[in-house]
Amino acid sequence: MLRARITGTGSAVPEKVLSNADLERMVETSDEWITARTGIKQRRIAAEGEFTSTLAVKAARQALAMAGIGAEELDLIILGTVTPDFPFPATACIIQHELGARNAVAFDLSAACSGFLYGLSIADTYIRGGSAKKALVIGAEVLSRIVDWTDRNTCILFGDGSGAAVVEAYEGDDGILSTHIYSDGAYWETLYQAGCGRRNPASSQRTIDERLFFIRMDGSDVFKHAVRAMEEAAGAALSANGMSASDLSLFIPHQANRRIIDATGKRLGLTPEKVFINLHNYGNTSSASIPIALDEASRAGRLKKGDVVLLDSFGGGFTYGSALLRW
Repeated sequence: MLRARITGTGSAVPEKVLSNADLERMVETSDEWITARTGIKQRRIAAEGEFTSTLAVKAARQALAMAGIGAEELDLIILGTVTPDFPFPATACIIQHELGARNAVAFDLSAACSGFLYGLSIADTYIRGGSAKKALVIGAEVLSRIVDWTDRNTCILFGDGSGAAVVEAYEGDDGILSTHIYSDGAYWETLYQAGCGRRNPASSQRTIDERLFFIRMDGSDVFKHAVRAMEEAAGAALSANGMSASDLSLFIPHQANRRIIDATGKRLGLTPEKVFINLHNYGNTSSASIPIALDEASRAGRLKKGDVVLLDSFGGGFTYGSALLRW
């Protein structure tokens, strides 16, 4: 059977570390308060001259090296991001040029924290349909540039980073077993960036005065919907493949909040050993969180041939989704 299989992963994060202790000097908060409510201990912050594209290229080169292929062999590059270098052209086109992937079609997609899984689903569809043989899927963000550093409810959550995966056509039983993506636009105002689009242009005095260029979030509402949606997406993936949570070797959820991860894992009946967490080191890196975690799990030896791995995400939009893999 023709499937899409992940053959290489990579990740890149900025060098600068912003700890909870650092945040104590910026806003009214504490390490104890942040850790208890989120599980986050530190996050990475992009330096001046470091952009979504630069982080993405670093992660992509690692993924290509692991896969053992050259950039010119790629047919497709998909970047999930809500912090592109420019409104246009697509940051994926900049990445294509930097990598020398001259034969690849390249485009961005905006699905917030679900961006990588949306991209993985598209690559899977292209490969199964015969339109591509080798794809590069990236999630990359520099969220620090749209975070309000005076708002303690949001600035403690987010960090910068990038993760990438090479996905190749494969004849066999391993690889991506199925992907499942969903949207619910009824809740778009629960988590969004109000300014810098065409409704509220960056040049508008109102955008500046009302600080509309920063992330806005209703945390309690997001939590409630995130756990339900991630459980639904995970259940869909398992059901589609005739499996249960007991068949899983590893669960890699979007790294948004420790409480969300724990609640989702509990609803699925998973033991803590089967849930991969690196949230404490990076915070919420949006579309980058799952591919960074996948790369770390792979390089740490947490994934062995034949392992069944479940990826699960939730993000602004609302968007959510899952992918079930046999490694």
